Amino acid sequence: MRYLFGVTIIWAFSFSLIGVYLSGYVDAWFSVLMRIGIATLLFSPFLRLNKLKKETIFKLTAIGAVQLGLMYCFYFQSFNYLTVPEVLLFSVFTPIYITLLNDILSKQFHKGFLLTALIAVLGAAYIQYSSISENVVFGFLITQGANLCFAVGQVAYKYLLKSTPELERTPKHTIFGLFFIGAFIVSLIAFFVFGSTKKMPTTPVQWGVLLYLGAVASGLGYFFWNQGVIRVNTGALAIMNNALIPLGLIVNILIWNKEADIKKILIGGSLIFASLAINQYLNKRNKYVKE
Repeated sequence: MRYLFGVTIIWAFSFSLIGVYLSGYVDAWFSVLMRIGIATLLFSPFLRLNKLKKETIFKLTAIGAVQLGLMYCFYFQSFNYLTVPEVLLFSVFTPIYITLLNDILSKQFHKGFLLTALIAVLGAAYIQYSSISENVVFGFLITQGANLCFAVGQVAYKYLLKSTPELERTPKHTIFGLFFIGAFIVSLIAFFVFGSTKKMPTTPVQWGVLLYLGAVASGLGYFFWNQGVIRVNTGALAIMNNALIPLGLIVNILIWNKEADIKKILIGGSLIFASLAINQYLNKRNKYVKE
């Protein structure tokens, strides 16, 4: 769980950095390409693929293409239509997607996971439900595309590691470059098809933000996040996807002085973390019953 909490704190800064310094100034497709490209350079030297089957290599690359590549394509575009709080708000459905996808793969319905995910969604929605701007339907749909891609990647990675014995014995940093290679292929194609060279970074701050997002938020962030993914149950994973919302809003308020209702953040955040506590209790009780 400590991996997920640590990365959540790192990612809490990403929303505001993109919204304040990149959105509207730097081409979104270029931002995606740079962010993933830097992360790919960071992990490529560690790749050790000689003991992996071609099928496994393909699956890991495909998961990265969806979880990171397609997700970022949707994610960065959403800032062209939504404010930072709205992007955060519309991420509330990710836990539901994770829970339902896990149930489909396991062919079991986990009502406990779904219940706690719904509580987390309620808490996140409460924080910002009254401050949605007009004409955001398209932005909402784009954000759901990002949420679904991120959920698919997390569940698929967790499932692949459980069902592939060769990966259990493989140090994860020696295979994680495949995720970024898959994502880089997607982002490169997207930039050539949709990107523009007319809106390139022009200031040291913009380049610095891209470097931080690529090396820290994406490179180290997604590696340690996926390390956390395989160490927690699906309910906890679903809930932690919404813990980012109150933290992201707090960062947006404290550093960039954006107006927000502190009371709502505290109440909504408390619901999210209460759902995590309930999930942990249900998980321990189920283990006790089985024993």
